[in-house]
Amino acid sequence: MLTRRLLAGSTLALPFIRTAAAQQSIEWVAGSLGGGWYTMAAGLAALIKDENADIQIRVVPGGGLANSTRVNRNQSPMGWGIDAFAASARKGEEPYTEKHEALRCLGTGYSPTEHHFLRATNVQGPEDMRGILTRKGLKLATPQRSSTDEMSVQRILKFLGTSPEKIRAEGGRYLNGSYADIGAAFSDGQVDYLYACLARPGAIFTEIAQGRRGGRMVEFPDDIRKHMIDRYAYAEGILPASTYPALMTGDVKVTLMDSVIMVHELMPEEIAYKITRTLIRNKGQRLVTIHASMGAWDPATSWKYQGLPLHPGAARAFKELAGMP
Repeated sequence: MLTRRLLAGSTLALPFIRTAAAQQSIEWVAGSLGGGWYTMAAGLAALIKDENADIQIRVVPGGGLANSTRVNRNQSPMGWGIDAFAASARKGEEPYTEKHEALRCLGTGYSPTEHHFLRATNVQGPEDMRGILTRKGLKLATPQRSSTDEMSVQRILKFLGTSPEKIRAEGGRYLNGSYADIGAAFSDGQVDYLYACLARPGAIFTEIAQGRRGGRMVEFPDDIRKHMIDRYAYAEGILPASTYPALMTGDVKVTLMDSVIMVHELMPEEIAYKITRTLIRNKGQRLVTIHASMGAWDPATSWKYQGLPLHPGAARAFKELAGMP
């Protein structure tokens, strides 16, 4: 009888991982319905089920900033996260107010998202990022406050010794809105610079490239890219010139965010191992069929992410199949 009670107590402690002889049922918190994260999670859940009959994954809607807290509290033992913000959650840094010490991961690099910084070509003034963001009278648009895009802008501004408040105090404009809103504001001349984080090619930039107002993508300087990597665990990459031919004259070095699969530390090692093993085995075209952005995922580098500790089960899979020491 005592043994039964102890087992019942263990089951209650893990409400979303139902232990049974035949099947493990797991909740994966993704993004909004119909969005990229939700699509990817649903596709991966089906793939994992195909190769592991004992694992059943149920995908639920979520969001980039909130998912870290949800997984840390084990409300959902698995979730999508943004690498840089998962690292902030782990440390308890802004926008989080407590350390998310129960977070573990199954690697990163699943869906790279380039940071785009566009300047209007009909405006006099500096053409480099530092000069632009520190100039008086700057008119800049970026997505909604507290979005991962906007918080990235604020981190760069802070590094450069400025802020949205300073921009406004010096007669400039710091405009927030939806992607459609800020794209329209740039095209209409309400702002002269546009910052957004989108998997390439981003729809708003493709539309701007086809519009009447010209623009040029701005490169992220070495020191800014290094700061974003060292301080906040972002990544870096290249925006190829072919992405937006009308807005680029060559490849552009940029900061990157990427998608990390977060899990709670209490996820059983065998489950984390099987899930990660399945992803590694299906890298390449099989993942592309789920979502094009997943074609860049490389298991050989996925485990090197420093923002969250690897779950022991994931580490085991990467050691066996992806060259992790």
